[in-house]
Amino acid sequence: MSGVHILGAAMTRFGKHPAESVKSLTATAVAAALTDAGLGTGDIEAAWFANTRQPMLEGQNTIRGQIALRAAGITGIPIATVENACASGSTALWQAMAAIRAGMVEVALIVGTEKMVYPDRPEQVAAAFAGGTDVHDRDGVLDYIVSIGGERPGPGRSLFMDLYAAQARSHMARFGTLQEDFARVAAKNHSAGALNPNAQYRTPFTVEEVLADKPIVFPFTRAMCAPVSDGAAAAVVVGERALRRLGAPRSVRVRGCALRSATERARDDYASHVGRRAAEAAYEMAGISPSDVDVAEVHDATAYAEVQQIENLGLAEPGTVGARLRAGDFALGGKSPVNPSGGLLAKGHPIGATGIAQLHELVTQLRGEAGARQVAGARIAVAENGGGFLGVEEGVTVVTVLEGPA
Repeated sequence: MSGVHILGAAMTRFGKHPAESVKSLTATAVAAALTDAGLGTGDIEAAWFANTRQPMLEGQNTIRGQIALRAAGITGIPIATVENACASGSTALWQAMAAIRAGMVEVALIVGTEKMVYPDRPEQVAAAFAGGTDVHDRDGVLDYIVSIGGERPGPGRSLFMDLYAAQARSHMARFGTLQEDFARVAAKNHSAGALNPNAQYRTPFTVEEVLADKPIVFPFTRAMCAPVSDGAAAAVVVGERALRRLGAPRSVRVRGCALRSATERARDDYASHVGRRAAEAAYEMAGISPSDVDVAEVHDATAYAEVQQIENLGLAEPGTVGARLRAGDFALGGKSPVNPSGGLLAKGHPIGATGIAQLHELVTQLRGEAGARQVAGARIAVAENGGGFLGVEEGVTVVTVLEGPA
C-alpha cells in the first residue's frame, strides 16, 4: 500500500445539531480538511461521499454526494455516494485508494456526513436501523436474539442494541466475560472523551456509575451504548506524485486497508469472524503484526463490540480482555491504548461519518497533535470499522493501518 497518504483530516463536533443540515455539516468538515491539507477545492480530482440515513429520513434518495458537495464548493469532478452501513466512511477510503493506485486520480476527497437526530420522526429512525439487517429474514434475526437469552424486541427498542446484547451474552457464556468488563470499557472511553473537544459526550464515568446508569438490555446500560448523532468528517487522500509535488511533512501513510464481508460461520467460530479476517488481511498488506500497533480506534457501537474487536485485532487473546482492562492496558497511558478519542460511546456515532472520524483521530495521534489524550510515541495505528448485521456478525468490516510522519 505504499504511495497512498492522508494529507489532511478534520471533523465537526458530533452531537445533536438541530440547526445544521447534511449540506452545512459537509461544508464545515470539507473546508477544515482542505485547510489542514493546505489545498483548495480546485485541487480535488474526485470525491467519495459516505451517507446512509438521508434517503429514509429526508427523502434524498439519489445524487446525495453531488448535492452535499456542491454546498462545499466542489462540483464537476467525479463524485460517488458510498453506502456500506456503519463502514461507509472507511469504504470511501478503500475506494479512493483504489482509484489512486490505478492512476485515475492523484488527489481525492473522502467525506462522511449524517443527520440522524429527528425527534419528530421516531418510526423512520427505528426503521432506518432495522434496515441494517436482512429485512427478508426478520424472523431469523429475532430468533437469533431469543436463542441467546433475549426477548423479541418490541416497539421503541433498538434492534442493534438487542443484537449486540445477544453477542455479548454469548461471549460471556463462552469466555467468562463479565458485565463489569463492559462497564470498564465504557468508563475508559467516556473518560477519554472528556478530553476530546469534538466528542458528543464529555463527562467522565466511573465503572460504578456506568453500571448504575439506565438499563437498556442485559448486559448493557445506557453508558455502554453509542448515541444517535449528527456530524461530518473528511480527509484528503493523495498519491505519491502529488505528495512529492505538494510537500507534506505532516502526511500519514496508509500502509494497509482491507474490506471483508460476512460469511456463513458457526456462532462460536470466533477465529473466522469478519473482523479478524479483515485485520489479518490489513496486517499482511502493511507488513506488520499486532505487536507493532501503538494505538487503535475500534467500532464500539456497544462496549461489548470493543472487547470483540480488541480480540479480532490480535491485541489480546480471547477471554483475556477483562484482566487486561483491569490492568489499564487499553486506557490512555496503557500498553495498547484503544479509542483515545472516546470511541463511539463518547465521541458519538453519525454513521456515515464514523469511519473517517476514526481516521481523523489516528492521524491526529500519529502527528503528535492530540493534546491531553496523546498516546506517547505513536507510530503505527489501526482502525476497525464494522457495519450492519448478517448471520451472526457484522455484514462488513474495514481495517486500516496507518503510519505516522517520518
